[in-house]
Amino acid sequence: MEKFDIAIIGGGPAGIMAAIAASRTSDVILLEKNTSLGRKLLMTGGGRCNITNNKPIKQLLTFFNNKNFLKHSFYTFTNEDLFSLFDFDFIEEDDNRMFPETEKASDVLEALTEKLDNVAIRYGFDVEKITEGFVINDSIKADKIIIATGGMTYPQTGCNIKNYALTSQPLTDIKYGLSPLITIKDLSKIAGVTLYDVDVSYKKSKAKGNVLFSHVGLTGPGIINLSNEISESINYNLLENNPALEFEVSIDLCPDYTRENLQEKFAADFQIKGKAMLKNYLRQFLTNSFINFFLDEIDLDGDLQLSQINKKSKNRLIENLKRFPFAISDFNSALAKITIGGVDLDYVNPKTLESTLTPGLYFAGEVLNLHGPTGGYNLKIAFSTGYLAGLSAGEK
Repeated sequence: MEKFDIAIIGGGPAGIMAAIAASRTSDVILLEKNTSLGRKLLMTGGGRCNITNNKPIKQLLTFFNNKNFLKHSFYTFTNEDLFSLFDFDFIEEDDNRMFPETEKASDVLEALTEKLDNVAIRYGFDVEKITEGFVINDSIKADKIIIATGGMTYPQTGCNIKNYALTSQPLTDIKYGLSPLITIKDLSKIAGVTLYDVDVSYKKSKAKGNVLFSHVGLTGPGIINLSNEISESINYNLLENNPALEFEVSIDLCPDYTRENLQEKFAADFQIKGKAMLKNYLRQFLTNSFINFFLDEIDLDGDLQLSQINKKSKNRLIENLKRFPFAISDFNSALAKITIGGVDLDYVNPKTLESTLTPGLYFAGEVLNLHGPTGGYNLKIAFSTGYLAGLSAGEK
């Protein structure tokens, strides 16, 4: 039986960073079920790797529900610490998203794996069980273990819901996060159309951003970020069953106008431009390729002249411009980017990421009940918690 100071389960961003930190003081083995490390890292940012978000830490923490838990991780391993690991620069794009100047996630992964010279790596190693004394699969024994197995999205990267059963650590409900939504109505006619800078609402929750229509539903930043709040508000747990869903989201197609603004504008325009056809008039509010779909949905003839539209139809037009509804049947689980939920933070020490129930057992990354919006926030969690877990476990 092989023996190590520390065994790290999972070779994603959190596991790699934990191995880098721990190997400075300890004999470390990194166990990865795939034939290579960092598969999910290669997919981030459309293959460009949105490695982190560059907001100041105090501001950055406000984007997370569990900001007090994350505080020590973020201050222990800052963005400056992360950037120092690379011999190339990073560029900052909108909303403080950071990308390597090479725009290749593969360059980020290569630079990180080069720092694992002192780490034993076992590929194709699927951890089935951890028994007493930190014995893994009856073949490897460690003094300490760091679990960085990720969540349950993107199973092709090695994530699997069964990983949550490797320990008896208490878990919260497991749900889909940062997920596109599947609509009840077929949207093939407008697939590929984008609505820019619109407001998307679900009950009292709201998000602003672009919305993209696919053949099966809604996606884009406005939808993806709102999906977290939707998922958290619905009572389901993927450890037990898939959710049976049916809910509604609505899009404010004219966020720069209030209903009163539109009423005043329509009152004036419908008199002055009375001979204009409705479908042409709507071009100032809606993208061309969306207008016919919109009018069909609210049962208005686009060839009508403005002067022919009665008060009832005008009010219906305004109401739907401000609140255009879509009935949703499910999350698009195949494209969900993160997992909401995981190892219960009430039983993990935020200053070390060690279990308060099992000494010597640590957690890092998405396996913890930690998540953020899209834009580099979730990789920030992975790298900072990975480093803190590795640093803590490596202390003699």
